[in-house]
Amino acid sequence: MLLKEIRAIAGETLVLAPHDQDTETANTSWFGAPPHERMGLSADEVVTAFEETIELLREQVVAMSHQGAVTFYVWHDLQAGQLRCSTGSCGRDELPFTEKYRTTDDLRAIVVEFLEDRAPGAIVWGEFDPVPLPDGPEPDIQEIPVWVCDLRR
Repeated sequence: MLLKEIRAIAGETLVLAPHDQDTETANTSWFGAPPHERMGLSADEVVTAFEETIELLREQVVAMSHQGAVTFYVWHDLQAGQLRCSTGSCGRDELPFTEKYRTTDDLRAIVVEFLEDRAPGAIVWGEFDPVPLPDGPEPDIQEIPVWVCDLRR
């Protein structure tokens, strides 16, 4: 089911609005899968589904004659237990995240993390982010790894 849902992204209408990133949230998809489905998939299968989708999205971008950056990106939302992806008219270092993130060229690592999450959406007690005290040091916040792909190539 997960592979089918990833491939279905290419059949949806791509929305590119460089001056209105809120409108581009229409391009965001999120996927959950129960642990038994995750165990039955390989990271290579999921990566291949994304690669096939990207090729079709590139064709859409060319047909739109869009000028400017178009980036497809994927991340694992640990708190929701979901694999998420989106497309935006922004560069790889301008993604619309409110959290800290770092770009990576390793999609497989993100997929493996998602597939190996045996308790999707659950957070282990010791992994809660600390709340800073008014006079205390800022907590160390983990950056979200986000795989990025330029759709204009």
